[in-house]
Amino acid sequence: MKVTVLVDNTDGIRVKGEWGLSFFIEYDDKTILLDAGLSDLFAENAEKLGADISSVDIAMLSHAHDDHANGFEKFFELNDRAKLYIAADCYEDCYDRHGLFYKYAGIPRGILKRHNDRIVRADGKMQIADGVWLLAHSTPGLERVGADARMFLRQGLFKFVPDDFRHEQSLIFELDDGLGVFNSCSHAGADVIIKEAQEAFPGKPVKAMAGGFHLFRKDDEYVKEFAKRLSSTGVEKIYTGHCTGARAQAILREELGDRMHDLSAGLEFEL
Repeated sequence: MKVTVLVDNTDGIRVKGEWGLSFFIEYDDKTILLDAGLSDLFAENAEKLGADISSVDIAMLSHAHDDHANGFEKFFELNDRAKLYIAADCYEDCYDRHGLFYKYAGIPRGILKRHNDRIVRADGKMQIADGVWLLAHSTPGLERVGADARMFLRQGLFKFVPDDFRHEQSLIFELDDGLGVFNSCSHAGADVIIKEAQEAFPGKPVKAMAGGFHLFRKDDEYVKEFAKRLSSTGVEKIYTGHCTGARAQAILREELGDRMHDLSAGLEFEL
């Protein structure tokens, strides 16, 4: 399979980046778009990189945050056939807390209603094509992660609860010798997500993990401990960027060696 990074925080040689993430994935006879970044930039970059958005067979939203969902209005303009797979609990309810105030940080308002005929809700472990799966979180207690990250779900006019990432899902590919796992922000922890995949697919090792790891606010010691946990999963290739953060990426390179690869807009790699 071939992966082209349409959007990442880091600029590429041929294309610009933004705070967001978008992958164009060619797997067997299917073309899959994972996330569409913060704006229409994913489509501009796709044209420059020779990635035909109109040819996408399947689109998937990793979670209900604006920096991964905002580009999907443009996607629906450019592609008139592919279904967009979202988590069963993906709604317009994601907020960040700034002091005493909550700021909306979710999917474009009204997009679910405007494109209802193109949207498929996924839950648990769901196959969407030969060798391609979606996997919801099975790990309890993730609301602690949401509270620590100051991320909340709105429940009622004035009620906000810590985000438990019920709207987040992993995209998993069957490879010749194991699994390739994509999770664009890995809020639960990339090590936790790998373990979820291993439990869902017994006997199949996770060979590669790709996505943001949401470490940009973590201190150095936390990142070093995270690197040890990630290493203990046995994953052989790691591709990360976006919300991982440049400082954390430098630590991961030091701790994980040549298993670690930085994402950037325009990067291409094969699994």
